[in-house]
Amino acid sequence: MITSRKFSKGFTLVELLVVISILGVLASIALVSFRSSQIRGRDAERKSDLKQISSALELFYSDYGKYPDDSGGSIMACPTGTLCVWGSGQFSDGKTIYFKVLPKDPASDQSYYYRIVDPPSNQKFQLFAYLENTQDANLLLPASSYLCGGSTKYCNFAITSSNTKPSE
Repeated sequence: MITSRKFSKGFTLVELLVVISILGVLASIALVSFRSSQIRGRDAERKSDLKQISSALELFYSDYGKYPDDSGGSIMACPTGTLCVWGSGQFSDGKTIYFKVLPKDPASDQSYYYRIVDPPSNQKFQLFAYLENTQDANLLLPASSYLCGGSTKYCNFAITSSNTKPSE
């Protein structure tokens, strides 16, 4: 006696649910990894920006024997004596362009912070930023007392002139 089986063409509900679950897990892993890469990328940009600004400040120092004044976390040299706006101001003394356009923090709700440690002699500066990666080896511990974003993001990374420290 031969029995005929009826074969269906398609997937069962259980098979579809298993495949959808696996795809969901893989997608969530990819998103977490992508977000982590974005954070590290923005932090690398912040470090690079501060290093470039520091180099421009050193050029200014070699011309004038002092660093430009600060005001509310900004550089006063766009041109000299005028407040620089992060992301738009040209760091210049009117003769030399030290920085065509001062960079701004890649996150719209954050900002860099510039500070003169010893006014009015202006022989020491500090540049601060807020790094998003809390595992970064270069974090300031504890964070500075300067706000780099909103009302809760205290600057936690610094580049300074060679004769000072972030904690001064």
